[in-house]
Amino acid sequence: MKDFTDKVAVITGAGSGIGRALALELAGRGALLALSDIDADTVADTAVRCGKLGATAVSSALDVADRAAVYAHAEVVRGEFGRVNLVINNAGVSMSGDVATMMWEDFEWLMNIDFWGVAHGTKAFLPDVIASGDGHIVNISSAFGLIAVPSRSAYSSAKFAVRGFTEALRQEMRLAGHPVGVTCVHPGGVKTDIAANARGLPEGVDRERVRRNWHRVAMTRPEAAARVILRGVQRNRPRVLIGADARGWEALPRLLGPRYQDLAVPLYRLGRRAAARRGITF
Repeated sequence: MKDFTDKVAVITGAGSGIGRALALELAGRGALLALSDIDADTVADTAVRCGKLGATAVSSALDVADRAAVYAHAEVVRGEFGRVNLVINNAGVSMSGDVATMMWEDFEWLMNIDFWGVAHGTKAFLPDVIASGDGHIVNISSAFGLIAVPSRSAYSSAKFAVRGFTEALRQEMRLAGHPVGVTCVHPGGVKTDIAANARGLPEGVDRERVRRNWHRVAMTRPEAAARVILRGVQRNRPRVLIGADARGWEALPRLLGPRYQDLAVPLYRLGRRAAARRGITF
């Protein structure tokens, strides 16, 4: 897919952050947009913004953890546009917590959105993407889908799973000779509200302060992330890294193998101390 003009793009989590930035970038490039988010108001606002850029954009409230709802959404998109070329499974959440102390319901909540949401979106739209003759699927993993760190066991579980699922899908599409590109995206720190909305933060924490602090340390703006992702689609890249931090994290296991974990623990301790001095919670 070298060009996005008149391509039908499906984007989950389009109410804010990277999802909204992708919608606006694609609107400016002539795409037709099927946008969804669990927050009906924010995704409707994204659709209005895309409309002001001259794009056709339809918004839907959608919980990607609900398989039946995702398949119903796919039917609505087919009825509205008649085809689907590009699917970006972007919706995601975060959670902090150690294996020993995190609650099962929180673990399941995260997995249902960050992994099963990606699987639901991929499976529901894959027949349409194949039939389009010029299709691409983008699944958003994380830098923590390349390495694991303490307190992010649930998040890394989901993001490693997205990586494995997506890499296998790419191989299956090539093996079957389908005209479908597949890309797995690994963002580092992006200036979104994912940290402020995370579960597992200390009781009574000031989430607005968390948001401000995260925006201070995150290296990449959503608009820049969107451009990098779409360039990866155009070049049919199997893996897209977003930010110098993601490139650094990706290098650790490549250079050190599993011994990267020996380095990750002291780095994590240093990071926690430095963050605490700046009033940053993570």
